[in-house]
Parts: sequence; C-alpha cells; structure tokens
Amino acid sequence: MGRIRLLLLLAFFPALAAAQAYPTRPVRMLVGFPPGGGTDIMARFLAPRLSEYLGQPFIVENRPGAATNVATDLAAHSDPDGYTLLFTTSALAINASLYKGRLKYDALHDLAPISVLSESPNLLVAGPSLEAKDVAGLVAYARAHPGKLNYSSAGAGTTQHLAGETFKVRTGTRIVHIPYKGTAPSLAAVIAGEVEFSFANVPAILAHVRSGRLRALAVAGAKRSAQMPDVPTLKEAGVTGVEVPVWYGVLAPAGTPREIVHALAEATHKAAYSAELKPRLEQEGAEPIGNTPEEFAAMLRADVAKYAEAVKISGATPE
Repeated sequence: MGRIRLLLLLAFFPALAAAQAYPTRPVRMLVGFPPGGGTDIMARFLAPRLSEYLGQPFIVENRPGAATNVATDLAAHSDPDGYTLLFTTSALAINASLYKGRLKYDALHDLAPISVLSESPNLLVAGPSLEAKDVAGLVAYARAHPGKLNYSSAGAGTTQHLAGETFKVRTGTRIVHIPYKGTAPSLAAVIAGEVEFSFANVPAILAHVRSGRLRALAVAGAKRSAQMPDVPTLKEAGVTGVEVPVWYGVLAPAGTPREIVHALAEATHKAAYSAELKPRLEQEGAEPIGNTPEEFAAMLRADVAKYAEAVKISGATPE
C-alpha cells in the first residue's frame, strides 16, 4: 500500500509544480455560443473557480459561429501553452461526422482533452404556439400535418439538432428544423411562437419552465431530471432511441504540456465537486463529472463513433 501511495504522489507532483508555475497571466476560455445559453452558463460557473485555484483570471470569450466550429478551429490552432482553452459540448463529437470533409481541425488529434465539468440531459420543450399538451399529441399532430411544425436548435451540429432529427426518424414525422445561433435565441423563438418546440439542455430552460414561458414535455435521456421529476422521459412517453445528453468540457490545443493539462484537470475536478459549485450545477440539472484527461479522451473517442452512427441514421445535415 505504501509503494502505491508513493507512486500516486510522484505522479501528482509534476502537475502540482505546473500549477505553481502556471498560469502567470490571464487565460482565455473560448465558447462557441453566444452569452445566455447552457454552455455559456457552465463556462461562467467554472471560470471563477479556476481563477481562484490557479491565481490568474480565466476569461470567457464568446466566439459563436458555424455550429461552434469557429471557436474550435481557433482553439485548435492556438499556441499550445495553456493560455487559450476551449469550453465546449458534445457538439465537438457530433461535428466530426456532420461536417466531415469540411473541418479545418481534427477533434481527436488537434485538441487535448482536459476534463468534463458536467453533463446534462436535453429536454423537449414547447411554447405557446403548440396546442399539443404532451408528446403523444405532438406526434399525432405532426403526422397529420407533415411539414407544418417547426423546431429550433442552437445550431446545426448541436445535440439539440441531433435530438430533433433523431426524434423525427423515431416518430416517422416530417418537421422542419430552424437553426439559430445559440440556445438563447433558439428558446426565444419558441417563447415568441416563431417555432413550436425545441430541444435544449436543463440549465438553459429551467428558469423558463419555472416561469411558465416554456412547457417541458419530455427528457431526451435515460432517466428523469432531478429538477423536474414530473417530466417523463421520451421512452416513457412512447418514443424510444432519443437519448442525446450534453456534456460540458474543457480542452486545450494538442501539444499543450502534460503538466499543464493535468493541473487544469485537477482544478476542474476540484471545482466540479466544490461546496460553491456542486450545488449550483445540481440546481441547474447538471451532474458533476470532473474526469481525468485520459477518461475524457476515451469518452470523446466513443462519442465520435456513437454520433457518427446517429448522424447517419437521422440523416442530419449541416444545413
């Protein structure tokens, strides 16, 4: 036992030393969505904790565009010195297939996974323009009126987009996808009645559901949300095969020193389970993760393969 403990301590020392030497100046954290959406919320939860633990400002910089590919490309081609990070979602894994042949970066080779802060399910939410009161009613109306219903997403390639396209396949319906530049404008369109429904993650929709501006019809996940326990899963509502959760993770450019990557991972893990942040994540319907760089890398590889199959089945396109 003593030898194992010694080995663990020795493995920890390089990252600890890096944490003491890094950073020496502010760090920017790129987010591929506009302010106000679930990803932006999570990034702004994490940034102050990293600043506190590592002693320099971590500044969230919103770089929306091209379904997060603008921010991802910028991060992937930044200097691998730990001063430009990417805070992104499962869209990274989806885009590898959805935009195959069009990307200027390789998600599995041009980025160094650091840690996943948290994971959250997507929910099917409806606005005032949808008369159907539940999933069965929505499906029945969509089947009776092909092409008449519209759903919004935070943009092509997002988990919301893939959830919507998979929902169409699983229900045999023809519904029009309307992409927006971020979750906030996507949900604003639902609330305003420009589109009938959307898929969005819990942090982005919780306040709207509680205020009555949106109605949560179902969870696109394996289990119900702890924040909305009365909302059934899509499987419980009669629609199977639509489980598209969203994770929120931190990555650096490939080639970033291992010691810096592990120092950031340790800080992210500490933040995820901190007394300050863990309750806030859970209150927003997100589950703390805080995994290691190796675990995140394995998770990303698995997701790239999983979503390649989902993109193929759903027929989703970048639009």
